[in-house]
This record gives sequence, structure tokens and C-alpha cells, in this order.
Amino acid sequence: MWEFFALASGLISVAFASILFFYVDRHNSGDEKIREISDAIRLGSRAYLRRQFLTLMAFTAAVAVLLILSMGVYVAFAFIAGSLFSALAGVFGMEVATRANAKSAWGSRESRGKAFTIAFFGGSVMGLLVVGTALVGIGIFYIIFKNLDIVLGFSLGASMTSLFAKAGGGIYTKTADIGADLVGKVELGIPEDDPRNPAVIADNVGDNVGDVAGMGADLFDSYVASIVAAMIVGFETMRQYQGGIYVVVPLILASIGIFSSIIGMVFVKLKAGSKPGVALNMGTFSTCAIFIVLLYLVVWFLNLSPAVFWATALGLASGAVMGVTTDVFTSVDKGSVRRTANSARTGAAINILSGFSYGIVSIMPPVISISAATLLSWYVASLFGIKEIYGVAVAAVGMLSIVGMIVSADAYGPIVDNAKGIAEQASMGEGNIEILDSLDAAGNTAKAVTKGFAIGAAALTVLALFHAYSELVDLETLDLMEPHVLAGLFIGASIPPLLSALLILGVQKNAFLMVEEVRRQFKEIPGLMEGRAKPDYARCVDISAKGALKELILPGVVSLASPVAVGLFLGKGALGGFLAGSIVTGIIFALFMANAGATWDNAKKLIESGEFGGPGSEAHKAAIVGDTVGDPFKDTAGPSLNTLITVMSLMASLFGPLIVKFALI
Repeated sequence: MWEFFALASGLISVAFASILFFYVDRHNSGDEKIREISDAIRLGSRAYLRRQFLTLMAFTAAVAVLLILSMGVYVAFAFIAGSLFSALAGVFGMEVATRANAKSAWGSRESRGKAFTIAFFGGSVMGLLVVGTALVGIGIFYIIFKNLDIVLGFSLGASMTSLFAKAGGGIYTKTADIGADLVGKVELGIPEDDPRNPAVIADNVGDNVGDVAGMGADLFDSYVASIVAAMIVGFETMRQYQGGIYVVVPLILASIGIFSSIIGMVFVKLKAGSKPGVALNMGTFSTCAIFIVLLYLVVWFLNLSPAVFWATALGLASGAVMGVTTDVFTSVDKGSVRRTANSARTGAAINILSGFSYGIVSIMPPVISISAATLLSWYVASLFGIKEIYGVAVAAVGMLSIVGMIVSADAYGPIVDNAKGIAEQASMGEGNIEILDSLDAAGNTAKAVTKGFAIGAAALTVLALFHAYSELVDLETLDLMEPHVLAGLFIGASIPPLLSALLILGVQKNAFLMVEEVRRQFKEIPGLMEGRAKPDYARCVDISAKGALKELILPGVVSLASPVAVGLFLGKGALGGFLAGSIVTGIIFALFMANAGATWDNAKKLIESGEFGGPGSEAHKAAIVGDTVGDPFKDTAGPSLNTLITVMSLMASLFGPLIVKFALI
């Protein structure tokens, strides 16, 4: 019964997303110049995603064949469906984002509030599509098959697509962003989104393929994985406590999260004179409060163990702590960013050291929060007599229960970023650009908060998936004195840093090509600097797209093959150590890079607002260098790591029987 409720909730979410799409789409897209720029961004975004999905199809086909041989055709079918659902959520979300950018820019002529509302509701389409399509997919496969191995295949498909979308989109966007900044801002001293810059359209395209489609797929993956992991543990729990309701409790929690997010969106209003970040936070806090009330009513009505209420609330509270921590370390009006911006007055080196250090310090509060949520949810479950790991799994669902609202705020960011760029390229006027710039600064913090939620939820989710793997291969303990386990631990701990390096090197290689191309165009196209000639935007878009897909292949192979290889060559215990090591370093590196990158970014924006020397000053040039270092940290490598550890845990669980059967040790 309740699985049908979840399916209906997902369909309702998709329906509301459609309503918001038509609301956004009916607004004016501006004059011919604005529409021309917006159309170029949309066409470039579509072209890249089309090429990315063609590359992804090859990986999907290869993994599907392996799943058919090891797990059966239904698991392979669910895997393909998970990949498709994740891709579709990203594609449709990006489509509305590339329409909303021009509409938000034009709306700034009417008022700051109008531009904000259009951008937020454009982002809300993405948020509601992510949770809606996820619940529809899980609901359909669970209703038809009642087999959690098949549902696990759906989750793996979502995770693999997420890894490709986030990593590939991240390489694309940072290639263009770095190329545009280093030549345009630092060498030539022209504004960020100046239409004379050949990389400006590629940069705007990158915001959409990386921060909309990529992050949407990322949260889709985390959301699905947390629900499926809790359902798997719930299947074990139902054998000892009150029948089968605990299998579908994660679906029920996700459903009330959808309704909470829809209601919470009503509270997102930008009042005259208030800050955009306050409006976004009001939506998040309102959604949390509504969810807690609905959670209490559901636990009471279904006569569930009180552990469900407390573990879910603990997960949500842990997510809130991570959000507050991110805000403290990355918000443009907080001390960390101000001190990092001030340090740029001494040059790029001190600016980089400052942001780097604050990024490391920012690891501790979230790690303590995740640890507290893990321990407390474990002991709460034990106190009320249900399986302890179920409490941890439900806490992960709790952290992501309001993901509809979180993704809405996240997708708002690139929409207003694009809107500001369009306003500059279309010469709309300083007043409009200032309005959109203020909205953009709040979007940067919102994006950083979203990454924190995804990383924290991944930490709790992979613990549940680790338990599922241990049960599957009959691994009762991990003995660190056993050499194979220790070897697996070290290898696993090295994979997140390795993937980070591969992705950042991919950005570096492509950014080098982009810088050379932008320099070439300014040198060889007569009248470009004076604004009498148009740059070759298409050439820069092509460099970003080709480079992103080329550099994506090796990280993808490492992510999918490494857990299976360790299991086959070193045994099930070594694979257990591998997963444990990857979880620890994956979470630490992800938190550090996401927060350090956002600190550098907003430090640059603070200087651009007129402080510490203002635009064009030596401090500004130094801050641009710091932001250039931080770009692949926060938008390429960092947000890919939570997906990496999820993918590797899912691969271990799905291929567990194969590993046990054919392991050399």
C-alpha cells in the first residue's frame, strides 16, 4: 500500500514541477539581444549533454552486460532505468534553467524580487523533478518485483550517471571559467562576462551542465542511494520487529519530504531591503519544521518505533549543522571570507594559503556532526529494540528528506549567475547587473550548502551499504592486523585523492588549451578588444566539450573497476577494508575542497563588490588566482567524491556474489 503512496507522491512532485515550469516560461525572455545570448547558452548545453550521454551509453552497456552475467537481466534493466531517470531529471532541469536565465535578467528591470522569484522557481523545477522521478523509479521497480537487489541496480545506474554528469560537467565548466578569468580578467582587465571574451558562452554553458544537470544528478544519486540502503536494512529489520512496514518507511519519509518542500517553497519570498540568502534560508527552515511535524504524525499514525522519529530528526539536524558550517566558512559576509579577501592584498600566495586553511578547519564541525548522528541514531535504535544500523540508514534519509528544497536553492545559483552574465553581455545597465550580482552571491553559498548535504548524506548512506555488503559476503568483522584487510584499507584510502587529482589534471589540461585559444583570438581577430568584431564562441565551447569527455574516461574506469578488482585479487576482507578507507578520505577530501573553493570564490566576489581595493586592483587579481585554484576544487573534484564512494559501495554489494565465488584469495 505505502509503496503506491510513494509512487503517487513522486507523480505529484513531477506535476508541481510542470506547473512551475509553465509559470517561469510565461515570463518575458527580453529583447532580441538577450534571447540570442540565452539561445546560444541553451544550444551549447544541449549539445554537450548529448555528447556526454553518448559516452555514458558505452559504460552503461558494459556494466549492464556484467550485471546480466552476475545478477540477472532484471537487475541490468533496473540499472539502465536508473541511469535514464537520473539523466532525464538533469536534462529537464537544465532546460528550464537555460530558459529562466534570460527571464530572470529581464525581470530585474521590474524589480529585484521579480528576478529572484523567477530564478528560484526555475530552480524549483529541478528540485521537484529530482525527488519526483527518484520516487517514481524506486516505486515502480519495488511494486513490480518486490526484490531489493533489483532496486539496488536502479540505484547503481543513478550513481554512475551522477558520477559522469558531475565530473564531466565539472571539467567542462571549470575549463571555460578558468580560461575566461585568467585571460579576460587578469591579463586584459575586462569584466567577468564581457561579450568580447571568446570563452564567455562556454562559461555560461558550463554553469548549466555542471551546476544544474551535474548537481541534479548528484543529489538524485544520493537521494536514491539513501532510500534504497535504508530499505535493504529495513528488510532485515522487519524479520525481528512488526512485519514489513520498515521496508517502506524510507519511501514514506521521502514522500512527506516532498510535501514539506512544496509547502516550504511558499515561504521563499524576497522582501524589500532583505538579503536573498535570508529568503532561501527561510524556505529551508520552514521545510524542516513542516517535515518534523509530518514525521511525528506519521510515526504516531503507523505506530512505528520512536527510533524512526529520533533517528530521522538526528539526520536532519546533522544536515542543518553542515549547512550552518558551510555558511560560516563560505558566506560573503562572514569572517573567513572577509579575512581571505583581505589576505589577497598581499598577493595570491597568502590568499591561497588562507582559503586552503579555512577549508581544512571547516572539515571538523561536519565530521563531528556526522559522527554524532551515526552514534546517536545507532544508540536510539538499540534503545527502542530495533536493528542499530537501521537507525543510521534512516538518519541518512532524514538528512536528504528535504532535498527538493535543497536542490531548488542550488539550481537557483547558476540561473542567477547566467542572468548576470546575460545582463552584462547585453549591456542592460549597471543597476540591473548590481541586482543580479547580489542574487548571485547568495547562490554561491546555496550551492556550497547543497554540496555539504550531499556529502553528509553519502557518509551515512555508505555505512548502510557497507553493512549490506558485509551481510551479503558474510563478513562479520574487519581485522586490521590481517594484511589483506590492511592493504585494502590503504588502497581504498588512496582512491578519492587519486580521482581528485585526475579530475583536476583534466581541468588543468583543458584550461591550458582554453587560455591559449582565448589569447589567440584576441591576438588574431582585428577589432575584438575594441568591440568591433565578434569572437568565435563555438571554438571555445568545442574545446570544453571535447576535453571534458576525454578526461572523464579514466576516472570513470577507476571508479567502477577498482572495488571489483580489489575483491577478486585480495578477497572479501580486503574489499571491506577498501570501502572503509575510501569512505574516510572521500568525506574529508570532499568537505575540504567544497568549502575551500567556495571561500576563495566569495572572497573574490567581496573584492568585486568594492572592498579591499575593488575590481581591477592587485588584490582583485590575486583573488582571481585563488578562485581559479578553488574552481576545480568546489565544482569538479569535491562534489564528485560523495558519488564516488556511493558507486564503489554499490559495485561491491551488487558484485559481492561474483567476488565470493571467483576471488583468488
